[in-house]
Amino acid sequence: MIKLVVSDIDGTLLEDGQHRINPELFEVIVKLRERGMQFAAASGRQWASIEAVFEPIKEKIFYLSDNGAYVGCCGRNLFLNTIDTELVHEMIRDIRAAGLIAVLSGPDVVYLDEEDPAIFDWLVNGYKFRVKRVKDLLKVQDSFIKISAYKPQGIEAAVTELRKRYQERLKITISGDMWMDSMAKGVNKGQAIRLLQESLGITPEETIAFGDQLNDMEMLQQAYYSFAIGNARPEVKEIARFEADININDGVLKILKLLL
Repeated sequence: MIKLVVSDIDGTLLEDGQHRINPELFEVIVKLRERGMQFAAASGRQWASIEAVFEPIKEKIFYLSDNGAYVGCCGRNLFLNTIDTELVHEMIRDIRAAGLIAVLSGPDVVYLDEEDPAIFDWLVNGYKFRVKRVKDLLKVQDSFIKISAYKPQGIEAAVTELRKRYQERLKITISGDMWMDSMAKGVNKGQAIRLLQESLGITPEETIAFGDQLNDMEMLQQAYYSFAIGNARPEVKEIARFEADININDGVLKILKLLL
């Protein structure tokens, strides 16, 4: 019997960068819970952004945000994995040197020192992040769980050297065509799911997961019923056991309705 349902958001439930979700999904998640199945949204997004997407049922789901660096529910942090501040500062300097925009995530606030108001507006009104504009990311006093490099397109090619330089000290993953996310070593969505499974007494054989991008691969490997969305990257389809329809055709929702 399935006891845990986990899904990525951008590219899996939604088109990249979109916010509105098919409201029927909320009804299905409530029915799944009534039958003993928990739901967790796993994303590179901030937890506040995940809550905004799932507003009608935000108190009925778990959220694994910042690629697994933050695990929470009902507005409460259950698990946090932080990065050493000196390492954060080193990475920020190198992101800037590469000509990319650095975005720094604390547990509850995303910090941005980029002057372009369009990016701030996009993060706040598009992704629904809690964002604080600062003069210099290097002077922010907080705990940090993720450092991101942003480029409007072609991020994977732009961060080749950065990934080589930090691959032994940080968990680095590519999310879509715009973001490179860096977390503490060992942090990923799969590790967050394993923590949730152990806490709830649920096995991988009782877990179903959906994803589309490279940062979803560990998550899919932590679930026996692993689904790549039809629009997923080839590497994701290769490691998933099953394939669902594309995101704009509600591929995840179709499978969840079958569970009912």
